[in-house]
Amino acid sequence: MLKEIVPDIIPDIIPDIIPVYKIYSSNEGVAIMKYRQFGRTGWMVSEIGYGMWGMAGWTESDDAQSLGSLQLAVDLGCNFFDTAWAYGDGHSEDLLGQIVRANPDKKLYTATKIPPKNFMWPSKREYSMGDCFPPDHIEEYVHTSLKNAGLESFDLMQFHTWEDSWLEDDRWVKKMDELRVQGLVHAWGISINRWEPWNGVKAVRSGLVDAVQVIYNIFDQNPEDELFPACVEMDMAVIARVPFDEGTLTGNLSLDSTWSEDDWRNTYFVPENLKSSVEHAERLKPLIPGDMTMPEMALRFILNNPAVSTIIPGMRKPGHVRENIACSDAGALPKGLRNELRVHRWDRQPTEWSQ
Repeated sequence: MLKEIVPDIIPDIIPDIIPVYKIYSSNEGVAIMKYRQFGRTGWMVSEIGYGMWGMAGWTESDDAQSLGSLQLAVDLGCNFFDTAWAYGDGHSEDLLGQIVRANPDKKLYTATKIPPKNFMWPSKREYSMGDCFPPDHIEEYVHTSLKNAGLESFDLMQFHTWEDSWLEDDRWVKKMDELRVQGLVHAWGISINRWEPWNGVKAVRSGLVDAVQVIYNIFDQNPEDELFPACVEMDMAVIARVPFDEGTLTGNLSLDSTWSEDDWRNTYFVPENLKSSVEHAERLKPLIPGDMTMPEMALRFILNNPAVSTIIPGMRKPGHVRENIACSDAGALPKGLRNELRVHRWDRQPTEWSQ
């Protein structure tokens, strides 16, 4: 049985980055979950959040296992959960609603995403706001997602694709404000296209959104160039997604890795990408300390950056939950190792298979 312990004195665990923490004890030992401020919203969210894509649409997804893993995460102090309508056409949203209702005594922050009207991922320069997020479509999917989850409101609603050129069409802004006033959505955000962190800087500086979700990991360090400085300046929440580079940074990929035809990874890890990904991961292995795994190193690398509000690894199994949440307890990487990993930055350009 897990028990939450709120300490009287907050120790200086990671100066100037994490001012709040809670301790959770169980028969398995004691773990510390640390919390960071979610931009200007004032929310304090667990620095290890929960990405729910793998619970709907990936091979071996199992609802009972997923719900058990979600509950374990809640018990261990995780309070930020990110999903999307596109994750199983609302199935993942349903699971999120179930876990919220199962924990009425806890504040769990709920985040989901509206799919683009043309159902095209990623967006392209030629797509207009009207093609992807006209006002009636925004409203329709806010209500659809609320129905899927059985919730009265979402804490964070995000546009699942984004183009900074859409700032020129303010119809989405008016609809956002309308739905916020109605109490259906408390904050708004954008999810930036793979390998295009520059294509969100204007939105951040506009002050019209409250959060930005972007790929950030040992390989994808380019959000540090322009996006993160803008987020810090504007007091913008940052959600770091794909911390394991779709599995590359687990260290478990090989040239023989395969997935079923209906598994998304089967289309992402095409031969050219699989080979290059495996090669990049192999170069990292000599740097992994003896008491650390590659996934732990990957998560703790991200924890070094104070611009990040929360990280959302996918966690389908209880073992993954325990291992990932333990990284908050372990804290950021030593500066020396962090600096060694910085040279493994891998700048990539979107392709037909990168989605």
